[in-house]
Amino acid sequence: MTCSKIFSGDLPELTTEIIRYFRNDISTLYSCILVNRLWCRLTIKLLWENPFSNPTKNHDFINVFLYHLTEDNKKRLNDKYGINNNLYPSNTLFNYPSFIKCLNIQKFLWSIKKWVANVKNLTEKGYLLSSQDINQDLFKTFIKNEVNLHTFEFIVNRKCCNYFDSIFELIKRNPNFICNIKNFKLCFDEKVANITKFYSFLKFLYSNCNSISSLYFKLFFYFNDNSDITTTLLSKEYLPKIIRSQKNLKKISFEGCVNFSLYHSLLSLKNSNCSNTLNTIIFHHINLRGITSTLSEVFEHLNVLESIHIIYCSSLDTDFVEQINNITKPFKLKSLFISDKSQIESIDLLLQKHGVYLENFGCGSESKQLFKSIMKYCTKIKYFDLFDLDDSHDNITTAFNLIQIIAQSLNYLSIESVDIEFSSIVLRCLGQMLPAKLEYLNLYLMFNSKGLETFLNNSRNVFIKKLSIRNEMQDDDILPCIKKYIMEQRRVKYLAVDFKTKDLFYLKDEVKEFKLYDIVVQNYDKLAIYYYNFIGIY
Repeated sequence: MTCSKIFSGDLPELTTEIIRYFRNDISTLYSCILVNRLWCRLTIKLLWENPFSNPTKNHDFINVFLYHLTEDNKKRLNDKYGINNNLYPSNTLFNYPSFIKCLNIQKFLWSIKKWVANVKNLTEKGYLLSSQDINQDLFKTFIKNEVNLHTFEFIVNRKCCNYFDSIFELIKRNPNFICNIKNFKLCFDEKVANITKFYSFLKFLYSNCNSISSLYFKLFFYFNDNSDITTTLLSKEYLPKIIRSQKNLKKISFEGCVNFSLYHSLLSLKNSNCSNTLNTIIFHHINLRGITSTLSEVFEHLNVLESIHIIYCSSLDTDFVEQINNITKPFKLKSLFISDKSQIESIDLLLQKHGVYLENFGCGSESKQLFKSIMKYCTKIKYFDLFDLDDSHDNITTAFNLIQIIAQSLNYLSIESVDIEFSSIVLRCLGQMLPAKLEYLNLYLMFNSKGLETFLNNSRNVFIKKLSIRNEMQDDDILPCIKKYIMEQRRVKYLAVDFKTKDLFYLKDEVKEFKLYDIVVQNYDKLAIYYYNFIGIY
């Protein structure tokens, strides 16, 4: 009865949740379109939420957006650049611009540039100048259709500089365009000549938007607070004001802040708004030394903090660990990813107190002692990322012992190495140690078909929902082995195989054959569940 109501549209809220469950499964979403009108409408809205991150790299959707331009704008594009009406659809079933929820400025500009490059018969002048006009026309169309943005991503680099002024002017005249966003991502990918002009946008943001629940700051180029007055302004004024202006901030992520001080940004979390809303903090590729002195002071003011994530950070030393271990307010260390073996002693102290909460863990290099600490203190590991481990017997044995111990909670496992000997040992021994079911397994190794056959035979009783394989050994054909042990035995639901020189996803006849066995073949990079996606850093 309930099932029939869902398909007939009598339970629209439940139907919406079902369709959203498949948001990352494009082929299933396309099937949902064919169920009925309600399913079609709900699915189309979902598919068009973030078109500029289209994984297929097909930019024909720009044609659909251009259809919604005014007739005067269409005529101007035709007269100036030779972009005629033949490029637009004759009609559309939906108002597609109104469905947009996510907008990444860099991807927006890049998509239009690629679309312009593919337009035939475009004049040379048109090729050089039309992108600027189309950028503005589409932005005006989004604003006219009262797009309700959920996520806004702003990347500062040289390419964005060329278009920034015109885009910001449109946003400034229409503050409602971003005033209700929930997720804001600010990325400084490289130094630019006139960085201060971007600060006018940040001031506009904290003056007009207080609805952000998730903030992400990425500063990958090498700021120097002591010698550069412009970056000092960013550190001491603009980022803290963005933080303090929010009334419902729940998550904040800092990435790549190597020489950039987070002292003032972290102190701004003490404000009354954040104290009772912030529940997640992510430190990713930052120097922890710069925040050690203020860590305890800030955390003691956060009343609802639930989890922190420490991912490939430097200076994870005893000073930092002492500070975090002395915090009296309860929180959970949910993620720990490290690559510096010199941190082992301090990490052992960290795990003694917080290891019981750890769910996501990644490490490489010589990690025998670290594995022993994980086995001793951590019992809830769900995501394990093992990379670049050397082929010493002790390290490998300890790593496999760890996998066996955490097998009951383990659901996502990724092993990466281009060492032939290590790859061979993994394929020979791993199969017997896996739990009966895995949500995801990634094997990025160097192996031949015999090694893969050994692994698949040893793991024949294991069902893996998502299996991704990348083979760095170019000359060996592993496809027959995959068909025999995976396809014919229906061992997986989703499969990705990268043969180094080609991806199984692009072998259309093979993809159709796997589909006959109810196996969906996807692109390797698309299926891969990287730690930053799993944790939700971005």
